[in-house]
Amino acid sequence: MKLATLKNKSRDGMLVVVSSDLTHCVAVPNIAMTLQQALDNWAHCEPLLAEIYQALNQGEIEGMEFVAKQCESPLPRAFHWADGSAYVNHVELVRRARGAEVPESFWHDPLMYQGGSDTFIGPCDDIRFTSQEWGIDFEAEVAVITDDVPMGCSLEQAQNSIRLLMLVNDVSLRNLIPAELAKGFGFYQSKPSSAFSPVAITPDELGDAWYKSKVHLPLHSTYNRASFGLPNAGQDMTFSFADLIVHASKTRNLAAGTIIGSGTVSNKQGTEYGSAVTEGGVGYSCIAEIRMIETIRDGAPTTQFMQFGDTIKIEMLDGLGNSLFGAIEQTVVEAK
Repeated sequence: MKLATLKNKSRDGMLVVVSSDLTHCVAVPNIAMTLQQALDNWAHCEPLLAEIYQALNQGEIEGMEFVAKQCESPLPRAFHWADGSAYVNHVELVRRARGAEVPESFWHDPLMYQGGSDTFIGPCDDIRFTSQEWGIDFEAEVAVITDDVPMGCSLEQAQNSIRLLMLVNDVSLRNLIPAELAKGFGFYQSKPSSAFSPVAITPDELGDAWYKSKVHLPLHSTYNRASFGLPNAGQDMTFSFADLIVHASKTRNLAAGTIIGSGTVSNKQGTEYGSAVTEGGVGYSCIAEIRMIETIRDGAPTTQFMQFGDTIKIEMLDGLGNSLFGAIEQTVVEAK
């Protein structure tokens, strides 16, 4: 099943069921006005939404044209957004670039931070900042939305709690991060609003590509209309989504609608540093990673962070080349 949220005059938008090919959609106010309402009553709403989805795909319901630019992120705001760092290869590069080793604990105790979730950016909305000196970067990730999760849940409970999946652009302001982390109190200004794919999908939409709570498909990042990265989201993922949910729920209950991110998708690629797409590799899911490699290899980075006017597209395709979630397509602009 595929679900989206269309923009309207409310903060939380209007829930729609989207056809499998992402061409048509239908509003379902008789079932739930918003995605959060559906998640709050998933046991009741899910089978009703699934019936609409089947009818839409079979042409029994005409629906209306689905336009990604009219979408909010599936959850325009959420009660809880926590981003992990499931790809230790990415963490290793970050630390190696500054001459630090990866602690042994990082391989069995995931990193995670709680981000701001009161406002998310629409998947096709501009990314607005007052300064490009802040080190604007995209981070291509995958995320899950959970049902209610009890504190101290088991791995099986965690896996069974996953209701929907999305793609993420976890926008980061790299030049603000060092000073914030030096305070010893974590991210805040350096982690502004994130954006999510136009469509959220149930795990069964991935078929065989979804197993062991990982998505085993390439995540495509196109930066300024050139291929920048296509690492496989299931490869080199040290911690599965179930692992991340277990970690997040250790000391608290998680409410329905909690979003858990994977962190920047990163493949080791069988080489010391990995390779750019232009060099025949799978590339990278953020600018910071290629800058880390330039620092390790050459002594200093040469690739600049995003400037006003730069564009980023993040998308995942199935084995037949069909877009699964729709595309995040954004432009960085100056906030006036």
